[in-house]
Amino acid sequence: MEFTEKGIPLSLKPVFQEYDIHQLDPERDAFTVIERTLARGKRDEVQWLFGLFGPERLIEWIQSYGWRILPRRRLSFWANYFDLSSLPQRKNAWPH
Repeated sequence: MEFTEKGIPLSLKPVFQEYDIHQLDPERDAFTVIERTLARGKRDEVQWLFGLFGPERLIEWIQSYGWRILPRRRLSFWANYFDLSSLPQRKNAWPH
């Protein structure tokens, strides 16, 4: 796997379409890096994310933010993976 100078896998470039991947810093831009990788990353990219942040930080991120913004299928996967049964439930945007 090839990486940017700051250590982000170049294979993640498609999920950062509106960013210059070479300008992203994994620590400074952790929110976006975690969100995009958990939402759309492949196995080796997710393994990289776990190695960088560790499961505790990823769990904390999911509990704080991920339950609102991750795609439902990925949120369900990560909630099951980490056994996070007490995540808040999203409400539908439209009551109809």
